[in-house]
Amino acid sequence: MLRSLPLVLMLAVPASLLSAQTPNAAKYPDPPAGYDKKRDDIPRGKLEVVEYESKSVGIKRRASIYTPPGYSKDTKYPVFYLLHGIGGDENEWPRGARPEVILDNLYADKKLAPMIVVMPNGRASKEITARSPFGQQSPAFAAFEKDLLTDLIPFIEKTYPVKADREHRALAGLSMGGGQSLNFGLGNLDTFAWVGGFSSAPNTKPTAQLLKDPEDAKKKLKLLYVACGDKDNLFRISENVHKYLDEKKVPHEYRVIPGGAHDFKVWKSDLYHFAQLIFREPGQATPVKKDEPKAVEKKAPDKADDEGKPSATNTGNAQYPRVHADGRATFRLKAPDAKKVQVFTNYGLGPRGHWDMTKGNDGTWTFTSPPIVPGFHYYAFLVDGVLMNDPGTDTFFGTGKPTSAIEIPEKGVDFFHIQDVPHGEIRTRWYKSTVTGQSRRAMIYTPPGYDADATKKYPVLYLQHGGGEDETGWGKQGHMSFILDNLIAARKAVPMIVVMEKGYAARANAAPQPAGPGRGDGVAFEDLVMKDLIPMIDSTYRTMADREHRAIAGLSMGAGQAMQIGMSHLDTFSVIGAFSGLRPLDTKTAFGGVFADPKAFDKKLNLLYLHSGTVGLDEGIHRTMKSLHATLTEGGSRNVVFRDAPGLAHEWQTWRLALHDFAPRLFQPKK
Repeated sequence: MLRSLPLVLMLAVPASLLSAQTPNAAKYPDPPAGYDKKRDDIPRGKLEVVEYESKSVGIKRRASIYTPPGYSKDTKYPVFYLLHGIGGDENEWPRGARPEVILDNLYADKKLAPMIVVMPNGRASKEITARSPFGQQSPAFAAFEKDLLTDLIPFIEKTYPVKADREHRALAGLSMGGGQSLNFGLGNLDTFAWVGGFSSAPNTKPTAQLLKDPEDAKKKLKLLYVACGDKDNLFRISENVHKYLDEKKVPHEYRVIPGGAHDFKVWKSDLYHFAQLIFREPGQATPVKKDEPKAVEKKAPDKADDEGKPSATNTGNAQYPRVHADGRATFRLKAPDAKKVQVFTNYGLGPRGHWDMTKGNDGTWTFTSPPIVPGFHYYAFLVDGVLMNDPGTDTFFGTGKPTSAIEIPEKGVDFFHIQDVPHGEIRTRWYKSTVTGQSRRAMIYTPPGYDADATKKYPVLYLQHGGGEDETGWGKQGHMSFILDNLIAARKAVPMIVVMEKGYAARANAAPQPAGPGRGDGVAFEDLVMKDLIPMIDSTYRTMADREHRAIAGLSMGAGQAMQIGMSHLDTFSVIGAFSGLRPLDTKTAFGGVFADPKAFDKKLNLLYLHSGTVGLDEGIHRTMKSLHATLTEGGSRNVVFRDAPGLAHEWQTWRLALHDFAPRLFQPKK
């Protein structure tokens, strides 16, 4: 960073010569309040310092590396190389801007493509350091081009799971690093497709040398971003680059920050905007800001910003909530006497904190959200502090009570949609439990054709819901019947019966449980499954009543139940599936030591299937499952499978994917 520039760099520009205009000021407003403040209850990336061998310099060099929330070595990421100023090093961005906080917040608001950010020391020299006289540092900054191309990028691409092509590399920097980014980025368009200069310093090459082949640049550049504050003494550098690009008709984003000086207030703002633009396809809309609902409402619709369609979860002819093509959603509620109305987001719809709605002249409150992760999401309204469901949507038992929900479609994903194939049925079955002393309800999926052949028998999957949900969850929220119908029609899954029971139980005459979703007595539920549920299913339905044709699985709380019940009754179940639900365990002692000998474990269980998302609550579960899978496979087990849903959290889209991958593995003939 240019804290104190040598005289040769401090070329003051009279205010009268500065542009009075502020290009793209509306397009790039000041970031919202709190954008650079650490927030609670959101997924976090990781910031670390690494060393790499620089053959071009002849020493080991350091770089700060940001990996995004939910980072997984099984996922390939684009890479953003972010450079510092003349007085800084690999620690300048972390010290001056806390970029990990800005990026985490953007990621939580669904405004950022997951990416790895590399912040190197842009001074390639054995002797020259940040403390050396500025006049001696220029050659070291110029020499960094070779280190970047021949040492650092190969190291990153060997060490991290990255997409190693020009379209997935970005380069930007502040001050001296801004000049480096323009020099190196525009000079190596076969390496970088996204280039940004923030308050670029006079190390920036003369414009004619900076872009020797404008026509080639037009073809290869996905983004060229040039920005500077209009009170910055180096404003003329960026302005000259902009004028040259305009003259040559090279597309670029030119941003002038009104009142902006040569400091981190400007550069943090540049990072906030630039990071949202990179690694997006041409024409892809930049997500709207959650604190600007009024602007969203007034914006004229186009292909990427249309009027939307009613959510698939709406009741009757209700027109709201509406889902837009880019994943945003518009909510409305007529409450003319209300003083404050919010969309309650804590159920997983968006980041915690709720979304304030705007009141119209007719008493209707409206809010258009940022893009929402595809899938099924619970939500509610807060009306003057009172929680209520949206009268425009169906309700789903999923937060310990009936709750509104919205479905955000994922383009090209229809495996859980109803299709023109033979359909099974979800039937309701009441039975008396000897364990609880009460009548209980189970939901039973029978496959297509079940009633057509009274002699055919079927294997059975016992499928459990999560905490706060009930036996209707897999059918209503999870669309399990459509998933199975489609898989069976495609001959990818064996026709099977699926049993879904409420996962809470208390023994007869037990003390009353506190109000709320609760978890009940886990041992009582285990006894209920073994003593009441399985015998009832085998006596009522045409089942293949042996362990080879019986599996148990579940999500979250239900995954814990599946593990406990399945591992404790390996003479009853041959397959166990855990979706987003595994606590850290000791593989030597857990479940009676069943994992202690991985090869022997294979003789006891045909399949242990583990699946989770990678962010939010699932981030820790993912690590635990991955560790168990590694321990078992390294010990010789071949009957354990681990799959994940990168970028997804503890949510129904994750569990739909899990069932879709799990079901085809069940009850297949042994090879």
